[in-house]
Amino acid sequence: MRNKLIIVLAAALIAGCGTTVDPEQAGAPVEDRGAKRIDGTEVKPVTAGDPMGAALAAVKQGVLAKRSVFFDYDSYVIKDEFKPLVEAHAKFLVANPHVKMLIQGNADERGSREYNLALGQKRAEALKKMLTLLGAREEQVEAVSLGEEKPRCSEASEACWSQNRRDDMLYTGEF
Repeated sequence: MRNKLIIVLAAALIAGCGTTVDPEQAGAPVEDRGAKRIDGTEVKPVTAGDPMGAALAAVKQGVLAKRSVFFDYDSYVIKDEFKPLVEAHAKFLVANPHVKMLIQGNADERGSREYNLALGQKRAEALKKMLTLLGAREEQVEAVSLGEEKPRCSEASEACWSQNRRDDMLYTGEF
């Protein structure tokens, strides 16, 4: 008797789990918000201003257009020649708190993959620390390492390797 009761309850449970779509509960219709023609005139939807667009336009000119900081071999110390560039980017971040930056730390091909990832991370963290000390908020700046995976130059020479030992700064919308 107990087995029959279990079978009946299991069948009732399975039947109760079945669902059907009620036409009244179907998804809402999708509204077309693209440009429309009314009496032969094209009417486009109104959108709010794009604060990121204006901010990104500013970083594509002047000193802010420079986005790379280069390092000496086996070092993650920011050179004095790049400090004015870092200061300019820090001032921009302070003035635009809604903008975020991604710092990509890079290394040349010499050294193991693990070593280069660690060195790239130290370089990115050094730049992040300098930016935050100059006023940028911690949550505005993210530091990641690409190691040797994104070289600018692929020749085996010091001139080429020096181009690969760098941090690249990318702003919201660019990564």
